[in-house]
Amino acid sequence: MTRKERKKRIRYGFTMVELMAMLIIIGLLATLVVTKVASKIDQARITTTKANLKALAAAVNQFRMDTTRFPTEDEGLLALIEQPTDVETWEPGGYLETTEINKDGWGNEFIYELYPESGKQFVIRSMGPDGEEGTEDDLLSTDAY
Repeated sequence: MTRKERKKRIRYGFTMVELMAMLIIIGLLATLVVTKVASKIDQARITTTKANLKALAAAVNQFRMDTTRFPTEDEGLLALIEQPTDVETWEPGGYLETTEINKDGWGNEFIYELYPESGKQFVIRSMGPDGEEGTEDDLLSTDAY
């Protein structure tokens, strides 16, 4: 074979096997990254929900200190941002920094219960990732964090 013939036979580029190997490697790396990011997102939602539960519980306790009673279940957490009609000593502007009640990390509203079965004075509940009340993944304001 002469030099000219060799040059003609040399082809530039990647073979199909090389391309497939690269796609497999990229796919495996992408799977690892997505798995790590997804677990961090779930943890961030839990952390955010716990922080909101603490803030709401503190606001309910401040409401009680000012008004000598807890919000009723009918008033719920709305009593923290809107003055109940029978309350005179209410904090101007409400008990939260915002004008609306935050939702939990999964977009669900918090549930306020007065004198729940646990024996506590009140509990604020997040239904957790599954969105169903009373399951193991519920987060409560009474839990020690």
